[in-house]
Amino acid sequence: MAEPVRIATYHTELERDGPGLLLRDILKGEDAQLIALRKVISATNPDILILQGVDYDYGLVALGALRDWLARDGPDYPHIFARPPNAGLDSGLDLDGDGRLGGPRDAQGYGRFFGQGGMAILSRYPIDADNAQEFTELLWRDVPGALLPTLNGQPFPSPEAQAVQRLSSVAHWVVPVLIGGTPLHILSFHASPPVFDGPEDRNGRRNHDELIFWQSYLDGRFGPAPDSRFVLAGVGNLDPVDGEGIKPAITGLLSDPRLQDPQPMRPDGPLIDTPGQAGDPRLDTVAWPGPVPGHLRVSYVLPSVDLRVEAAGIYWPGPGDAMAAVVEAASRHRLVWVDMIIE
Repeated sequence: MAEPVRIATYHTELERDGPGLLLRDILKGEDAQLIALRKVISATNPDILILQGVDYDYGLVALGALRDWLARDGPDYPHIFARPPNAGLDSGLDLDGDGRLGGPRDAQGYGRFFGQGGMAILSRYPIDADNAQEFTELLWRDVPGALLPTLNGQPFPSPEAQAVQRLSSVAHWVVPVLIGGTPLHILSFHASPPVFDGPEDRNGRRNHDELIFWQSYLDGRFGPAPDSRFVLAGVGNLDPVDGEGIKPAITGLLSDPRLQDPQPMRPDGPLIDTPGQAGDPRLDTVAWPGPVPGHLRVSYVLPSVDLRVEAAGIYWPGPGDAMAAVVEAASRHRLVWVDMIIE
């Protein structure tokens, strides 16, 4: 019988304030966040780990150093993957409509420098990088049914901006990972938070379209797409019940007949619920402070329906657990994992 494969997604929040600083912190080996993060990953031991919030650099120097740092007393990932994100990529235009150029929101995706808060994949299994699909350069306006923002009946912030604005705030990837010599396709992304904008709802609309892209992709609207052996995993930044955002974007994905939602849960449930919220607190994946936005479900691992799920969970130790403080020190987000049989 085949052994289950554990696939996890984890928004690490390892973004630093400038290029090269993440590599510096990894090499020094004294950073409290990195020490906590290694303990979380060691405790959960994923076979394939999709990371968000990891600064990108050419040559994947920082990512390679992070992989080696994890392997000191945690899992070893011989295969790594990352490509240039839209985060911090200068557009040369005023994309947020504030009348100024060169701000972090004028980049194709939010970032104070190119690559801040990128994505990466670490794997025990070989990654077929040559056959990876990237949709990072896809224009927002080219998504079927795109909800491009308007203000006072005019394109926001300008027709010129919408002509160059890309869909992905970070990236959309389809990456084959070879398990038993056969590809398992990892559909990975990190969508924009549907907040920090104005009445035009630019970020809310972009978040919506970054999510509905996947259904168009699976429909074959952007070339051949897998019809089996795939996993959609990443940060949707949208809770189906609570918080801000255009809810049909995520509820449509969760109810798509090609996907299954294992509903990973944290073990402590209501002990750390957010007052006033209606969603099941056991499904929450992030601990933002206060009742607003509060604890929400924003990270997802959604296998294709042909894969047999054995177990699923959110690594969120409850009060009294010695690892609870470690998890909080690592990131406000929690690692989400799913064990599945891939034959």
